[in-house]
Amino acid sequence: MLIGLGTAFVCLFIALSLFWRKRWVLASCLLALASTTVVGLTLRGDLQIALADRLDFANTSVTVPQNTLSQEVEMVSLDEKVRLDVPIIGQYPELPRGCEVTALAMFLQAEGVSVDKMTLAEEVKKDLTQKQVRNGKIFFGNPNEGFVGDMYDKSNPGYGVYHGPIFELASRYLPGQIIDITGGTFEEVLTAVADGRPVWVITNATYDELPPSAFEKWNTPQGEISITMEEHSVVVSGFDEEFVYFHDSITKTAYMKAPRAEFEAAWIQMGQQAITTLPDGE
Repeated sequence: MLIGLGTAFVCLFIALSLFWRKRWVLASCLLALASTTVVGLTLRGDLQIALADRLDFANTSVTVPQNTLSQEVEMVSLDEKVRLDVPIIGQYPELPRGCEVTALAMFLQAEGVSVDKMTLAEEVKKDLTQKQVRNGKIFFGNPNEGFVGDMYDKSNPGYGVYHGPIFELASRYLPGQIIDITGGTFEEVLTAVADGRPVWVITNATYDELPPSAFEKWNTPQGEISITMEEHSVVVSGFDEEFVYFHDSITKTAYMKAPRAEFEAAWIQMGQQAITTLPDGE
């Protein structure tokens, strides 16, 4: 730009000299050239300012109106570090198959409910279908209907229980405050945790996606289902950018962690089962 201005001034100086010597035509041509140079530089400068303004806007956070859903999403960052205050309870030795009700005890106690795992083990709905093997096929209960088998003694057949009966039991202690978000996204789970609400979930004991060989087919009174003996239940109690943190009743460990992607894959494979509480004010 400095070179262009220099050229314009040189043309102007020579034009004035030619006017002084009364060489009108050549002087007029040089004046026109000087004017064109200045105008071009002005337009170029305006264009650069406009482009700079656009670049600045692209790097500026957009303020979202307070009454929009987007504002709520921005407030709950899923990349922040969150840890909830949840009590840790072990399922052993009393409940070797009682991870679901033990996780529920942790969940309810975190919400201020005074209840223990043994009470919940007694109260949870049961599927009393007895295990049979006929023609190489397994006939047993349905965890969607109630706890299957023996929760107290692993020498007897048993399995576990899924979200439906757990939701019903939790709703007895917190009527109108429990929501079943089964089938939703993992972002819904993390959003609840970021909002200060622990989440009861079904996963597996490896906290990663299982191979197909880990599953078997059962025939139940409601039809055939696919199950895995690696089934497990925990309370999601925190997360950060890399990990999900959870309270595990098998190891009696608070804030046990697993990579987010792996934990999500295990959760999805087990049917995206989750319950939590309603947000405050709802």
